[in-house]
Amino acid sequence: MEVAWEFFSSPGNLARITPPEMDFKVLTDPGELEIYDGMLIDYTVKPLFGLPLYWQTEIFMVDKPNCFADRQLKGPYKLWEHKHTFIQQENGVLMKDEVRYQLPLGIIGQMAHSILVRKKVENIFIFRAKVLDQIFRKPEQK
Repeated sequence: MEVAWEFFSSPGNLARITPPEMDFKVLTDPGELEIYDGMLIDYTVKPLFGLPLYWQTEIFMVDKPNCFADRQLKGPYKLWEHKHTFIQQENGVLMKDEVRYQLPLGIIGQMAHSILVRKKVENIFIFRAKVLDQIFRKPEQK
């Protein structure tokens, strides 16, 4: 649990688990700080068509080592909340993501979601699952 917590609660590791084509960059240097309620983290990301976007999230709930949650304060979504939950299991730790999001622009946002954004978000988490499996799988499991 401690290893999982350290990895996921470090903003610097986000770029490692985000598809490279998104050119995700953490602008905030948290130093040695452990995440805390109210922590602000700034990023740039290129989610669509290579266009850079500024994104700021706030950590709004921390329950070490069980879960933490962040929400977008500035960025491309009307609403973005992401909860990370860690569940100890016999053979390791299950990390569960719960994401609530909504696009801006009403009906235009809804159309963009069904045509493009939904699949893009799904692919980000598929990519993360593969990378995390490579990082954390024990050598005898590979």
